[in-house]
Amino acid sequence: MDSLDIRNSRFAHDVPANGPLEEFAGGFRSVRSAQSVTSKPNLGIKRVARFGLTTSDAERLSLFYQQAVGFRQLAAGRRSGPDFERLTELEGGADSITLGLGDEFVELLQFDRPGRPYPDVAASSDLCFQHFAIVVTDIKLAYQRLSSVGGWTAISTDGPQTLPASSGGVTAFKFRDPDGHPMELLAFPDGKSPEHWKARSKGDLFLGIDHSGISVSNSERSIAFYEALGLRVAARSLNTGSEQERLDAVSGAQVEVTALELPQTTPHVELLCYRSVPRSENVVFCSNDVTATRLVFEANRSSSKDVTKSQALIVLHPLSLSKLRAPRRPSR
Repeated sequence: MDSLDIRNSRFAHDVPANGPLEEFAGGFRSVRSAQSVTSKPNLGIKRVARFGLTTSDAERLSLFYQQAVGFRQLAAGRRSGPDFERLTELEGGADSITLGLGDEFVELLQFDRPGRPYPDVAASSDLCFQHFAIVVTDIKLAYQRLSSVGGWTAISTDGPQTLPASSGGVTAFKFRDPDGHPMELLAFPDGKSPEHWKARSKGDLFLGIDHSGISVSNSERSIAFYEALGLRVAARSLNTGSEQERLDAVSGAQVEVTALELPQTTPHVELLCYRSVPRSENVVFCSNDVTATRLVFEANRSSSKDVTKSQALIVLHPLSLSKLRAPRRPSR
C-alpha cells in the first residue's frame, strides 16, 4: 500500500447538486459534481487519516494542544510546490506541524500568505462550524486541566453538560482554541463507553478523537454525499432540551444528529443540522483562512493492473452553498 499523500482531491460536504468537486493533482479520477459522486456506489474510503487546521501561529497552537488537551508533537516540516498550490489554490507554501493523540493525528498548517481569522460571531449552528471531539476518562479533571491553560474561550455555558439518555447520555463541553477552532471534551456514561475506547483506557486522561462534528443545512443531502464516498449511517437522533442549549449556546436548539461510520469506525463523522435557527450569511472561505478545517480520508482504489493502492481525499469545510467554488485570493 502506498504511503498516504494529502495532495490528491478535494471535496465539499455540503454543496448544491451541481456544485463542482475538483481534482487537484494528476493521476486520479476526476469528479466534477456532487451528482456524479452520488451516482457512484462508493469510493472505497477506509478511515479518517487525519484532521487539518489552518492557523496563524503553528508553534503557539501546538503548545496549547499539548498543554491543554494532552496532544504530543510528532513532526514539523514544510508543504510547498505546484501540487500543494493546486490543492490549496494559493501561491506559496505552509509550515506544517503534526500532532498526535491516541491513534489520531492533527496537522496544523501556517500559510505563507495568511488568510482571514475565525469569525468572532460564528455560532454552533452556522455552516462554518466544524469541531472535533476529544474523548476523556474524567471530564471534571479534563475541564480542570483545560482551565489551567490560558488562551481558549468557552462555547458551552455553565461548564460541562450531561445530555439526556435520548441524546446519548454523554457529558460534553465545547470551547474554542486560541485561533477560534471549535473543540469538544467528551465523556461517555459510566460503563457505557464503546469497546474501542475501553481498550484505550489505560490511565490516560485524554484518549483520542471520537468524531468530527459538521454543521449542515440539509441532513439528507449531506448524508447522500457521504454515503457515496463509502460512509454509512450508524445512528440518528434529535437532540433538544436545556442541556443541548447550554452545550451549544444556541437558544431553542433542536439538532438533527447523524453519525456516519467508516470501515474503521473511529474517528467518525457527525452531521449537525439545526432546525429553525437563524444562521449568519454564508461566506466562501479559502484554504489559508482559519475557518478552513480539513478532513483527510484514506481510500483504496484499483490501478490499471488491479493492484490496490492508497489515496487520500480531502474534505475542505466549508464551501458556499450559493457559489460554485471558492475564488482565488488575489496576489498581494
